[in-house]
Amino acid sequence: MAAKPGSMRRDRIRDDRGDAAPVRPAAPAARTPLDLDRLIHERLRLGLVSALAVNEMLTFNDLKRLLHTTDGNLSVHARKLEDAQYITCTKSFAGRLPRTEYRLTATGRRALERYLGHMEAIIHATRDR
Repeated sequence: MAAKPGSMRRDRIRDDRGDAAPVRPAAPAARTPLDLDRLIHERLRLGLVSALAVNEMLTFNDLKRLLHTTDGNLSVHARKLEDAQYITCTKSFAGRLPRTEYRLTATGRRALERYLGHMEAIIHATRDR
């Protein structure tokens, strides 16, 4: 069976002068953007995890103000991080007012470190080209 035109992998690219130059392979340690932790990569969840990484604890209202989001949006994203055991949620009362506190877990901290390392590798690989 013959390959379709254009479906074969290209081993060369054209430089500015139109000359063929070999394609530089990606560094072995560099990962692709598709390998990103999709749970953390979402903007609000990344903000939530990052805020908790630099604070021992934040309340629901602290996070809502800090991330400029709504109650419902924060609740949905926090629940996803809780389900993955990246954060913990403690509910209590201060007088008659409910108080919800969030903390980053060891699992969440490791996931954030992996995510940041991955992003650094992508940036480094992109700048080296």
